[in-house]
Amino acid sequence: MPKEHIRLPLGLRLWPKEVRAGGRRLKEGYLFSLLENSTDSYRFNALLDASKVRDCFHALSLCLPEEAFLILEFYQDQGRRKADEEMVSSIFYSPYMPTGEILEFLEPFLPRLVHDGFVGFGLANNRAGMEFFYSEEKILTCFSGEHLRITDLLARHGLPYRPHMSFPTDLGHDHLSLLCHSRYRLPAPFAEMAEADLDYQRFCHQIIEELEMYPVEETLAFFLSKKEQDHIEARLLADEGFAEFAEEDFGSLLLDWNDFVSECEEGFEGDLWEYRQCLRLRDMFQYVLDGIPAALAQKLQEIIAPADSRLQKVLVDRRKRLDPPGYACGGKERFWYLGIVGNQGVCLRRDLIRQGWFKP
Repeated sequence: MPKEHIRLPLGLRLWPKEVRAGGRRLKEGYLFSLLENSTDSYRFNALLDASKVRDCFHALSLCLPEEAFLILEFYQDQGRRKADEEMVSSIFYSPYMPTGEILEFLEPFLPRLVHDGFVGFGLANNRAGMEFFYSEEKILTCFSGEHLRITDLLARHGLPYRPHMSFPTDLGHDHLSLLCHSRYRLPAPFAEMAEADLDYQRFCHQIIEELEMYPVEETLAFFLSKKEQDHIEARLLADEGFAEFAEEDFGSLLLDWNDFVSECEEGFEGDLWEYRQCLRLRDMFQYVLDGIPAALAQKLQEIIAPADSRLQKVLVDRRKRLDPPGYACGGKERFWYLGIVGNQGVCLRRDLIRQGWFKP
């Protein structure tokens, strides 16, 4: 029976009929193309032997700055599901940390992360416009503007460029956790591990807890190139009022805005000053949108739009204004200052009463 040209991780098993189809056997290699809606960043998709993943992962990490954040994606236990209900993966980010510390921490987990069929992981630095991720489909994806550096790195790991590649996603296959395999058939280092240590639910939650990772909605897993972030930084530096944001990771600021909107939906527990500070974040976004290239502005607007829509739904007393009359941003009405969040905590409601918001 024909064999695959590469050794796939234990968590991915091709259907027998696909293995027998010799003309569709998987081979090592990569392809790349310009990232959608980008003129300077590329998307690489690579398929490599399981034995090469660790070294390639470490080599790619050298392309990152001194700090990065870990991305972890896995399928959490979602309790009872309907037969036709699709499993949805959960995505977690770590705070920015020294890249070397992340790699050192991950070392004992790497074999399990590579081989389990329900886990994906990667590293990224938003400001550098660099991200790479090894998915549960066991495909290595990399976003970068340094395409020559990445192609050279992949070539040094024995991966040829193949414009017409097949990936596991093109073939029938099953995903398996490490617990699906018979213990006596597991290779080292898994054969010596306790069953609990092979449970991806347990070791993923261990990583999350120790690195203080936080959940991120899939719709917020966006990518901004270095050139795009240079445009944003230049715009922020042009205004003294917003220049302080220029040193921040813009991607993190977008996540902060989404967190604020989520808090408004659940109940805002801060005071009026804290509420205004969060709205100032939205002022800054609008200032950026009004002064960057149109294509980038549209891209950012699409990222911000879902949170904006959610916030508008929880604002009440929309005929009242929280900002001074006539105060607009770039000549545009700022909806986030029309009304106030309906689910107010004690501190916010107290400050609104003192300000005279509630009048007979």
